[in-house]
Amino acid sequence: PGLSYTWIFNNSTLHLQEDSRRFVSQATGALYLAKVEAWDVGNYTCAVSSAEAQRRVRGPPTALTLRGDGVMGEYEPKIEVRFPETTYAERGSSVRLECFALGK
Repeated sequence: PGLSYTWIFNNSTLHLQEDSRRFVSQATGALYLAKVEAWDVGNYTCAVSSAEAQRRVRGPPTALTLRGDGVMGEYEPKIEVRFPETTYAERGSSVRLECFALGK
């Protein structure tokens, strides 16, 4: 609670408000990209901030490159499910559970 996630692309903050291909989960901090294009290639860095702690920390950059051979290597298609053991909600509130499949 109280954490905010931002992604930096090639040293510039990603602004995703009107981008239907990319979004950042504020629950996990994960950046999701759909239909990767040539202009998505570059270095991505996650920044986590806490207003309460008045602190911001950056992770190491991660390079995204395109492969032209269609081989995903260690990133072959897989289905991965990660849910918390228990999800809490107040009566009358809304809950959103997400499921993702990764691969090509």
